[in-house]
Amino acid sequence: MKYLSEKGTDYLQRARDIGPGIDAVADEIEQLRDLPAPLFAALRERGLFRLVQPEDYGGAELDPPSLIQVIEEIASHDASTAWCVGQTNICALTAAYLEPAVVQDIFGPDTGILAWGPGPGEAKVVPGGYRVTGNFDFASGSRLASWLGAHVPVIEADGAKRLGVDGKPLSATMFFRKNTVEVRDTWQTMGLRGTGSDSYSAKDLFVPEAYTMARDGSAKPRVTGELYAFTPSTLYAGSFAGIALGIARSVMTSFVAEAAGSVPRGGSRSRAENHVMQSHVGWNEARLRAARVFLLTSVSDIWAEARVRGHLTQDELMTIRMASTFAIQSAKQVVAALYEAAGAMAIFNARPFERRFRDIHTVTQQIQGHPEHFETVGQVLLGRKPDRPLFTF
Repeated sequence: MKYLSEKGTDYLQRARDIGPGIDAVADEIEQLRDLPAPLFAALRERGLFRLVQPEDYGGAELDPPSLIQVIEEIASHDASTAWCVGQTNICALTAAYLEPAVVQDIFGPDTGILAWGPGPGEAKVVPGGYRVTGNFDFASGSRLASWLGAHVPVIEADGAKRLGVDGKPLSATMFFRKNTVEVRDTWQTMGLRGTGSDSYSAKDLFVPEAYTMARDGSAKPRVTGELYAFTPSTLYAGSFAGIALGIARSVMTSFVAEAAGSVPRGGSRSRAENHVMQSHVGWNEARLRAARVFLLTSVSDIWAEARVRGHLTQDELMTIRMASTFAIQSAKQVVAALYEAAGAMAIFNARPFERRFRDIHTVTQQIQGHPEHFETVGQVLLGRKPDRPLFTF
């Protein structure tokens, strides 16, 4: 299948096989604001939390184009499930950078789950490691996790900010057991309710040096897999774009199956017989396919080059940023257009539109979907220095 490796075909089938089970508990996911235990176990059993971990540690080391499509398939059933799978998988990419004993401690012989979220916070240098203090939010999948992480600036013993190899203040990721910090239920949201993206606080928490990873580009993989030419941020962009495309595809499928055959109040013809609606569906199908092909073709071409070269160029980073943001924004446009076209039936919980409308508009609020990224892309294309980096680590 185009854009899929042999291994990707296997994992895509695993995602398809679990799809009906996800559909069956979609309402429960919304109510729990978490994945039900049997679904979590089924995902885990199928290796869907080890997609990008090194093969040396029992992972799949799945190529980026295949990863996007696996996440997209899960999202076509439930976006929260796909978000948890995508987020925690890419957190687990850090296994490639840590000492083997640390990897075993965090991820174990089974499937330990790692989650994290942004600060503010800081890590003060002390003998043997760091003391971490801060408040962290948006830890998607944290209710499934046994370990958490925090991206924080490193502060020297004398109070000065440590600088990274790029000459800028160094940010590092700190890893610690979830039961060593205070976790707070803060996830009452419009969409992606099932991700359980709670908040947590650490106060003067000791983290050994081996349980940290610099985020200035100086950290190098300790394994030889080709996948690690991609960094966590670049894989986040693609996988979250896959979630957006999966949501939009499910809405399109549902619209054609349910809404198109309905007759609007006061009308004499079904929506499927309405010429404006026919054009509307055609345009949005084209928009969705175009965004998907742009994303997968771009990532596939970049993967073919980067797996040999061992790193991404600025042009490739720009292309990933452009294609992923375009996919997320295009998916939102498709969902919004079809939601409106479905009329009053779209507002009911029992219909397949309302939850997906909320979910896609939550996806676009996450940093990977911000339309401001097009400004950064334009700055690069125009030969200007970007106001913000295309990607952090």
